[in-house]
Amino acid sequence: MPFEMPVYHHPDFSKEMFVNAPDVRIKEVVRDGVVPEYYHSTSMYPEYFKINGEWKLAEESRMDSCVVLEDSGRLAVVEARNVKRGDRVILGRSERCEEGIYMHCHGFEAEGENLDDQFVFRQGRSRETSYARDYDKLFELLKYEKSHNGKIVWVMGPAFAFDADARAAMAALIDNGYAQAVMAGNALATHDLEGAYLHTALGQDIYTQRSQPNGHYNHLDVCNEVRRSGSIEQFIKDHDLDDGIICSCVRNHVPIVLAGSIRDDGPLPEVIADVYQAASAMRDQLRDCTTVICLATMLHTIATGNMTPSFRVLPDGTVRPVYFYAVDADEFVVNKLLDRGSLSATTVVTNVQDFITLVAKGLKVI
Repeated sequence: MPFEMPVYHHPDFSKEMFVNAPDVRIKEVVRDGVVPEYYHSTSMYPEYFKINGEWKLAEESRMDSCVVLEDSGRLAVVEARNVKRGDRVILGRSERCEEGIYMHCHGFEAEGENLDDQFVFRQGRSRETSYARDYDKLFELLKYEKSHNGKIVWVMGPAFAFDADARAAMAALIDNGYAQAVMAGNALATHDLEGAYLHTALGQDIYTQRSQPNGHYNHLDVCNEVRRSGSIEQFIKDHDLDDGIICSCVRNHVPIVLAGSIRDDGPLPEVIADVYQAASAMRDQLRDCTTVICLATMLHTIATGNMTPSFRVLPDGTVRPVYFYAVDADEFVVNKLLDRGSLSATTVVTNVQDFITLVAKGLKVI
């Protein structure tokens, strides 16, 4: 069934609760990186603020940030560490108009649409869940995004690099326009380049899984060779490499954000060692995303979930949902994402190597 974009329903601002609501209170920042007491903390949902009698939508929301009223009248959602002295921050900790703030959680549902039974079996997401419909919906969503200039961001753990078929499937998705950004850590890039350069990942053949002699040196040697070349792109040129995820990103000019970790080997030159710089680089890719798919990387998934709104305001003013998928073989990981407040996520409990191969086949790119 072809994908249909849900229609967004704005709040009815003629209702008494909106008409009688006060304007928001605002207080200036007096010290860089320190927000005023009683600041309002944002969610991933659409939030409206009453300013000079008019309700305004903060267009780039995310979890756990504050709202700054700019001189232009625009509402900017800013991480607390990034506020500057003189910024005007909105105050308030209620979200039903009491303080001029309204959180709109059900904007993509028609009135009376949420009529699910209160008690039904199998509402959880586990290894026993049937995901056939989820796959079908995902295939149609990705086709829609490609044909309507959406932005698909993939957040990836290193598991893909350990399997030849998974590397080929992901590379094919990138080659065929189903990725506009990739975010990962040092390990994914290192082991994927190891696969391209030496046909191993962590010293094991990526097809047969047989350990190679002295294979535990392979990823270290790859890190060293990339650093010798000075960049990932130059390393690929120096060694005439053309297979795998990273090669496909470079070939198709797909941005790669590699966030560093204290346990990184090397790391590769492009890895961002400063955690806050890495977070900002990730946030920059997520500002205009329309679909995010997180695969087998718990911390990156939770971080991305916290940065990603449940909606996007398009240039023509249309409000559309941002689709967020979390895929992992461990139920704990996807449930932890939901526990952290990313309630708009669709979770799939499965081996991500199988998942990506099924997606590539479903989209007929392999």
